[in-house]
Amino acid sequence: MSSLNKSTFLKAFLSYLPLVILFVSVFNEFDFNYLKIENFSFNFVYILIFYWTLRNPDSLGYFSIFLAGIINDVVIGIPLGISSLCYLILCAVTAYIRNITLSPNFVKDWFSFLFTIVLINSIQVIILDLIFLLEINYMNYVVNSGFTFLFYPLFFVIFNSLSQTISQKKND
Repeated sequence: MSSLNKSTFLKAFLSYLPLVILFVSVFNEFDFNYLKIENFSFNFVYILIFYWTLRNPDSLGYFSIFLAGIINDVVIGIPLGISSLCYLILCAVTAYIRNITLSPNFVKDWFSFLFTIVLINSIQVIILDLIFLLEINYMNYVVNSGFTFLFYPLFFVIFNSLSQTISQKKND
């Protein structure tokens, strides 16, 4: 009986693990400036949302993604709703990609991810610069987009193995 409860707890924990990782990553907005590494940043949340909404859309709900965006805005200090809008646009693009794709292909997903992050960062820059008149460093957005694109394959492998572990535990 004890092993049954542990197994049930492990199944429940693993099924909510992408959601836990999402909220931990928006609460813990880490910055590589403390490590004295110049011009290095990537957006882990974009990778996380893109992968899980594309490959397993039931693991992250749209309301939880919206709420994570509000929390991210509070943590990094930008006007409320901008990150939520960007995250939901990311969800809309991945839903479109998921619906038009006949057979999933990593390379196509990777390049559609590049298009998506460029679109999202452009929208965010336009909103922050033209509407809220905040001073924006465009080079930081370019570097962030580049490193986010380059780190996608690494996190794809990690999330893919995590997804397989979750699906195995659900089937047990």
